[in-house]
Amino acid sequence: MKAIALFSGGLDSTLAMKLIIDQGIDVIACNINTGFGSTKDRLTHMKHMCNQVGAEFRSIDIQDEYLEEVLFTPKYGYGKNFNPCIDCHGKMFEVAKRVMEEWGASFLISGEVLGQRPMSQNSESLQKVLDLSNCEGLLLRPLSAQALAETIPEIQGWVDRSKLENIIGRNRDRQMELVKEFGIKDYEGPGGGCLLTDEHFSRKIRDFIAHDENFLKADIPTLKYGRQLRLPEGAKLIIGRNEEENRILEAIENEKYIHISTELFGPHSLISANASDADKLLAAKVVLAYCKPNFSGEQNLDFGVDKITTVCDLTRSDAVKYFI
Repeated sequence: MKAIALFSGGLDSTLAMKLIIDQGIDVIACNINTGFGSTKDRLTHMKHMCNQVGAEFRSIDIQDEYLEEVLFTPKYGYGKNFNPCIDCHGKMFEVAKRVMEEWGASFLISGEVLGQRPMSQNSESLQKVLDLSNCEGLLLRPLSAQALAETIPEIQGWVDRSKLENIIGRNRDRQMELVKEFGIKDYEGPGGGCLLTDEHFSRKIRDFIAHDENFLKADIPTLKYGRQLRLPEGAKLIIGRNEEENRILEAIENEKYIHISTELFGPHSLISANASDADKLLAAKVVLAYCKPNFSGEQNLDFGVDKITTVCDLTRSDAVKYFI
């Protein structure tokens, strides 16, 4: 017997997998990559959590599908920010169900807890997810199973319902008891790691679509890294904040942007390919403001096929008003 677990690296889904694995069922931890996971090294963390409970880790990339079918047209709308949680969960379970036969799985599991999130994990929302994904009966939620209707794996006797949990609400005492019982270490606090729930990131998406309706998979990394600025004549400027971000931005290939480089020790930056001359000149000054300050006089900046020579007569404080 084998099950597929929807897995983002969180504690609840790890505990849910362990409850099923302890009943002799193989579990494949399936991470659905929408493109909007946390920017930190999630892959290493997710594999570490799977290793602790004995689950196999796999990942499915649905970024194009997610942008086309979910992010901008959610049937059940958004949460507090740009997070279409109900539609997002429905899409993830739909994808997991799609690979069940190929992966040899008989049912699905998740770490959802009834009432833990008042908008996306109440009884009505959990049912909406089942309806969207057409997973009625196939989706088992081990942490709240005894508070929910029996599923096929319970009815068929594949899973012993009495060994599942009855957790309801936001109190996490029972999860902490299970952590000690199972010996799980290095877990993350609750939060989910989805950037769409972040107010600042949501603001960056809204700014993007206000200036460009053609949001593509290649645009996602341009929102996840660097200082984000919108210049007076509409150009987008992205400035690396550290050495790691500089490397990431330098590797981005997106025809909507051109790279800005300078001989000075400073950030790698991107600017809209259709930027006006005025915005390019301002961008050059802003980039110079973020370079190491031990220079004077005119400086040369490379804008792809163009070169701009200017002086640094702006401060970083002057640039703040352009921040998104």
